[in-house]
Amino acid sequence: MVAISHADIVQAPKALLHDHLDGGLRPATIVELAAKAGHRLPETDPERLGQWFVAAADSGSLERYLETFAHTVAVMQTEEGLHRVARECALDLAADGVVYAEIRYAPEQHLERGLSLDAVVEAVHAGFRDGCAEAAAQGNQIRIGTLLTAMRHAARSQEIAELAVRCRDTGVVGFDIAGAEAGFPPTRHLDAFEYLQRENFHFTIHAGEAFGLPSIWQAIQWCGADRLGHGVRIVDDITGTSLGRLSSYVRDKRIPLELCPSSNVQTGAAPSIAEHPIGLLHDLRFRVTVNTDNRLMSGTSMSKEMALLVEAFGWGWSELQWLTINAMKSAFIPYDERLAIITDVIKPTYAKLLA
Repeated sequence: MVAISHADIVQAPKALLHDHLDGGLRPATIVELAAKAGHRLPETDPERLGQWFVAAADSGSLERYLETFAHTVAVMQTEEGLHRVARECALDLAADGVVYAEIRYAPEQHLERGLSLDAVVEAVHAGFRDGCAEAAAQGNQIRIGTLLTAMRHAARSQEIAELAVRCRDTGVVGFDIAGAEAGFPPTRHLDAFEYLQRENFHFTIHAGEAFGLPSIWQAIQWCGADRLGHGVRIVDDITGTSLGRLSSYVRDKRIPLELCPSSNVQTGAAPSIAEHPIGLLHDLRFRVTVNTDNRLMSGTSMSKEMALLVEAFGWGWSELQWLTINAMKSAFIPYDERLAIITDVIKPTYAKLLA
């Protein structure tokens, strides 16, 4: 079998479900926006700043990993900053061959300079619209939906859930909670999840990354999550190839796992890419998807994540197509729109690559 290169993978269509807007900024953009905002950075040279983010995030601790976001969030407090970051996000993903992406961010983190929650959402959506239009003009079609995130240590989840539902016809496709897992179980936000279910709205929950099976169990059985953000610790319920009650339920119900290999290694959720549970979960046929999480902090892209998996597990085009279709099946847009991307974009391209 001919080895698949990173350059080959860039040309293949990809679907991304777990990517944080404030974790994917261009270093040069951070430098420019920080200068305007008067925010002090650890480095002012874009290349060195990019290296600093990866090194600072490469700590083995989710809590320390999350500290790096103080610098990106600080430059995303104006309509101009939010619009630019969203526009560039769309362009960067499209250039990497991503044809569908769900990008998440927490509106409550962007209010320090007087913006309202609605103004934050409008600025981000405008940036994505402009970025997608520019990408299309360059020959790179991409569709982006947004997930509104509530911070699990805060108390605004009901308000953010209502904001997400209010904006469901203007680009918001789902809801999420994020932040440190330990000490902040998803059941603290049960009212928000019950509200979303009554409104027939989709949501995913960060669970099973820094905290284990109880977090996953609560996210699914108490809160009713459609997908698991990370969910990598589901392997704690698997012995060899024998599945426990919870892992069997997750597999049998085809609950998607939003796995983020490089990020999981950085936060200590997996010892290395080669030892990442994604290999076992693929072999056991869980609904596995591969994602970037935070492209800046992990120094990564969808193509790089796939290339790492190709190298670690010897995967080929058939496995990459499987991951991509899994993600597209699990997207929060209507079924017919998911199917159109699978049948009109993903399968024809992979058919050529597999030929």
